[in-house]
Amino acid sequence: MLRFALLIGPTLLACSPRPAVQTLADRGKVVVISIDGFRWDYLDRPAAARLRDIAATGVRVERLVPAFPTKTFPNLYTIATGLYPEHHGIVANTMVDSSIDRRFLAGDTVAVSDPRWWGGEPIWVTAIRQGRRAATMFWPGSEAAIGGIRPTYWRRFDPRLPGEDRFRQLLAWIDLPPDSTPQFLTLYLNELDFVAHKAGPESPRVDSALAHVDRLIGGFVDSLAARGLADRTNLIVLSDHGVVDSPVDRMIYLDDYLDSSSVVIHDWNPVAAIDPRPGREAEVYSRLAGANPHLAVYRKAEVPARFRFSSHPRIAPIVAIADEGWTITSRGRPPATDLGNHGYDHELPSMGGILIATGPAFQAGIRVPAFQNVHLYELMAHLLDLTPAPNDGRLDSVRALLRR
Repeated sequence: MLRFALLIGPTLLACSPRPAVQTLADRGKVVVISIDGFRWDYLDRPAAARLRDIAATGVRVERLVPAFPTKTFPNLYTIATGLYPEHHGIVANTMVDSSIDRRFLAGDTVAVSDPRWWGGEPIWVTAIRQGRRAATMFWPGSEAAIGGIRPTYWRRFDPRLPGEDRFRQLLAWIDLPPDSTPQFLTLYLNELDFVAHKAGPESPRVDSALAHVDRLIGGFVDSLAARGLADRTNLIVLSDHGVVDSPVDRMIYLDDYLDSSSVVIHDWNPVAAIDPRPGREAEVYSRLAGANPHLAVYRKAEVPARFRFSSHPRIAPIVAIADEGWTITSRGRPPATDLGNHGYDHELPSMGGILIATGPAFQAGIRVPAFQNVHLYELMAHLLDLTPAPNDGRLDSVRALLRR
């Protein structure tokens, strides 16, 4: 296995130093849009009409299988690098590393800008190293100088920035002169995931958020067509994971089974990263293993191979995984109020995401079976005519999407 250690004016344009690039005006663009928490079956809801229209012109994947754990940062960085979390090092949204003097939190702007957290080579770095330009409108890893390289254009993540403004920025980059416009662009939307957490995936509020996302992406496709770029743009719309109901009466209280002073828990739910105090690992494991029928508990080295979650030093000595829809907590923590969650076993259908793609490189009007998102780096490198960095994916696993 592999191991690797514009809007011009009031809107901030972050532009990093980069190697000189050739003019590539005639080369088609690749645009990747990620909709956080868009479960695969949302595409059949009435509110997703424009997305279904887009899928009908190209390819629809039955279900995009995420990496474990089914959280945003691990999966979007797996998509970007083609590496499983145990190989790229982003093993959770919250984690620790004894060699880095700062806890990693997904919302910590200092931590996410530190390149020491980010292993492997994301697709925008591959592109820039090979003479392309790349723009990221919010993507995990894009705020750090990975291998000394940031995207050509990028923005610091602002969860409050409306989706309309995110697409305006994307189009502003597309509208740059031929010697400046990027060939690879990404955009991330978080509204749908936020609503599903708070209200539950079956809530009418989710349908409203879905309709909003659908309008935004439909409008972007219309804008590409108005610019004469529809036939020269390969568009991929995907998600990082799905979501499932998490009723507030399905609680697993770890302090019912062990002394809380015997452990440090770096991440709680639904995959608990448990670090026993020195000399207490055997005690902690024996108290938790088999204690609750809805909780699977493993020593790090014994995590089932299908999870690919045992080799990185940031993975805790004891890993506890809740059953679908259950919450890991303690009686000393604030009561859980979210009605939807993710992070569970990546093979559960509820954790599956969406992938639709359209453009000159893709087949038209077909569906393909489910596959793992680790293969998408190879796909993006192929679309951009890049030599991929070492990764865990295979282009052969996604060739069915392509015209040739």
